[in-house]
Parts: sequence; structure tokens; C-alpha cells
Amino acid sequence: FLILVLARIGLFGYMPDLEEIKNPKKNLASNIYSQDYELLGSYFVQNRTEVKYEELSPWLVKALIATEDKRYMFHSGIDGISLLRVFLKPLFLGKNAGGGSTITQQTAKNLFYAEGKPGRLSRIFKKPKEWIIAIQLERNFSKEEIIAIYFNTVFFNYNAYGIKAASHTYFNKSPRDLS
Repeated sequence: FLILVLARIGLFGYMPDLEEIKNPKKNLASNIYSQDYELLGSYFVQNRTEVKYEELSPWLVKALIATEDKRYMFHSGIDGISLLRVFLKPLFLGKNAGGGSTITQQTAKNLFYAEGKPGRLSRIFKKPKEWIIAIQLERNFSKEEIIAIYFNTVFFNYNAYGIKAASHTYFNKSPRDLS
């Protein structure tokens, strides 16, 4: 609890305020269209075009939840069962238990702390901040909106930022047409 309070007041570094959480800054591509709405080209630092939840394939959403956070619809940003597994499995079985981050926590990290692989000490200080941001995301956005934000913030390699760029880069399809 003390670590969460200290993280909230910014003792461990930058902590976005509620306004930044509600309106995060994103590097979006500028798309150039012809008069008949044909895409002519894009200018970008990060090849990213946002999509709304309704533009995502239901199979894509199901795959995300099944692989990343099977209890996504039932927690409020932090999954206590996953956290317990992360801490207890190595103690009893000596194996890596996998990640304990929820889709909402991963979204928080993608929005505000998406730089390289952090060291162990850095991760200790960032986790409480991710938890606080995840709770704020859950309070201010629907589950569907968080999934859309997640898909819009993930880097998929080959200069594809977000699911729209990735689906075109890898499959030459829109996110709605992925199976």
C-alpha cells in the first residue's frame, strides 16, 4: 500500500495525471486521400492509424483475451490470481509462472512507459505506477475501449504501430477481416 501511495504522488518518477490518462498523446500517421477517398499515401514517424473497437474482428479480440488475460472481463485492471501465480509458482516449483500483467496494465505500459526492456529495479518502480494507471483506465473507459486502445498502442515490428498498420503489413487486410 505504501509503495502505491508513493508511486501515486510521483516519488518514483513521472506519473500521468487523469487528464493525460483520458487523452493520451499518440503518434498517428497523416493519411493523404484523393477526392474519391482513395488512400494516396501516409506521412509518419510511427506508422499508426487508430481503429475503433467496432473495426476489430471478434476473432482478434477473442485471441487477445485467450492468450493475454483470460479473466479480463472479470477484474478491474489488476488480476489478483495472476499476481499470486507470479509470486508463488517460482517459490514452489522453481519455474517461471509467466506474466501477471493484465491487458489493461499492458495498455498502461504501452501508453506511458513503452521504452525497451527495463531492468529489474526499474520494473519494481514501474509496476505500481502501471497498477494505478490500469485502475484509472478501468474507471474511465469500457472494456471494449481499453481493448481498442491496446490494439492501437502495440508495436508489431516492421514499422507497424497498432493493429491497422500490422494487419495491412502482414496480411494486406483490415483488422475487421482478420480470422
